[in-house]
Amino acid sequence: MPHILQLDASARPGLAGQDPHGSHSRNLTHRFVSQWRARRAQDSLTYRDIGQNPPSFINHDWIASSFTPQEQREPWMQETLAESEQLVDELIAADVLVIGAPLYNFGMPAALKAWIDQIVRPGRTVDINEGNPLDPYVPKLADRPRHAVILSARGGIGFGVGGEMAHMNHLEPNLITALGFIGITQVHLIAIEGQEVGGELLAESVALALSQVDALVAQLQHALQPNRTPEPA
Repeated sequence: MPHILQLDASARPGLAGQDPHGSHSRNLTHRFVSQWRARRAQDSLTYRDIGQNPPSFINHDWIASSFTPQEQREPWMQETLAESEQLVDELIAADVLVIGAPLYNFGMPAALKAWIDQIVRPGRTVDINEGNPLDPYVPKLADRPRHAVILSARGGIGFGVGGEMAHMNHLEPNLITALGFIGITQVHLIAIEGQEVGGELLAESVALALSQVDALVAQLQHALQPNRTPEPA
């Protein structure tokens, strides 16, 4: 059965349309997971609200511990990496990674960047092939099909691919690069735009994004169906 890892990175705790100053990205992740489980209640889910409970920033001790071979780590190194180990385990277990991320000042929220820094780990999510300097990195999460769904919200308009402001959008490109580096290359993007404009433009963007989420749920559930052997006649 597929397993979902849901991350919400918005600093806003509520849902747009229900709570004052609620989050549009959280609204999209809620819609995705609700639609998924309405059709496949048996599938499992891990949820992390990193917007309200951000991962730790990496520091000198974390770097020293991460780059020390596991069998050589001292007890304090194991303790330093405990949070990272849990976050990596959650990611490895996931078949579908759902990220709700607003565009903050042209990039991702600091909490989401902290999560990325915690899960890009030598020996866990990427190997270093010292024998091939031209292609030294081996993504470890390419061992089976995994999908990443990035559900974003933007105050302005034109930040999508081909838009007038696309060159200033460093949220999705950064995430695509980091996830691809560790082996997650099947990435799906849906965004709401126009929060600062509001009115009909925002309403239309919300409606379109919600319909795209519903269609994507159906698409991924079909793609992740286990192969079944036809029963004999």
